[in-house]
Amino acid sequence: MDLATFLVQCLNAVQYGLLLFLVASGLTLIFGIMGVINLAHGSFYMIGAYMAFVLAPWFGDWYLTKLVAGVILAAVFGYLLEWAFFSFLYQRDHLQQVLMTYALILVFEELRSITVGNDVHGVQAPSWLAGGFRLGELMSYPWYRVFASVACIVLAVALYWVVNRTKLGMMIRAGASNRDMVRGLGIDIQRLYRIVFAGGVALAALAGMIAAPLSSVYPNMGGSVLIICFVVVVIGGIGSITGALIASLLVGFVDTFGKVFFAEFSGIGVYLLMAIILIWKPEGLMKQHGR
Repeated sequence: MDLATFLVQCLNAVQYGLLLFLVASGLTLIFGIMGVINLAHGSFYMIGAYMAFVLAPWFGDWYLTKLVAGVILAAVFGYLLEWAFFSFLYQRDHLQQVLMTYALILVFEELRSITVGNDVHGVQAPSWLAGGFRLGELMSYPWYRVFASVACIVLAVALYWVVNRTKLGMMIRAGASNRDMVRGLGIDIQRLYRIVFAGGVALAALAGMIAAPLSSVYPNMGGSVLIICFVVVVIGGIGSITGALIASLLVGFVDTFGKVFFAEFSGIGVYLLMAIILIWKPEGLMKQHGR
């Protein structure tokens, strides 16, 4: 492998890992704070990808405006979904949570089939991000992939700032540590849950919108993302944003370079990584203390 190929694979690994982080960060917040096993989280990624397809004719080359509109729609949808369904799951056992959220997957897939159909769709990157820059004499790297990585880094920094430097973040961290204490201090825990859930849905949908031009938009696309995101959450530590970022990048590199060097066994690389880390640190890389 020459240097240019190695650099391309590194960039691909970082870009894939950062997109995973956007989805997994919402999942780890919902799981860590609300205690809900949300199997429907991958569907929010799918919804974001289909929003990118549906909204494309309305916004044209106003790509950033489309992303903002999609995030707002996804956040409102998440807020209403928490009020209508998830608010009834907090005191239920995990089996009921799994059954309820799995039922939502089926509902979302059926609604997707009715409204958009079962065809595979492509979403074109904006013209101002067309082309790429050269890496070596024969290889180039698309500008859109660079944009996707930079956007994810900006969002990761913003998310870190919100969680660690704001009053809302303080309440989120307290809720992840001890929800009864938060409730006893007079904080509206129900409202906090809805904000966290809406934010998680918006992050997953935004990841789907950013990923749509990189791959096709197709039915059941949230299933594989959900599985790998649960792996990220388990490796990073439930409820930890920093852990989710580290785990996402690890998974990105293992998956990308596994396909390059061990193509026949690439499917097990990520799960082998998870097994090794859990043997070493059963609570994940960044353990959250107390509940």
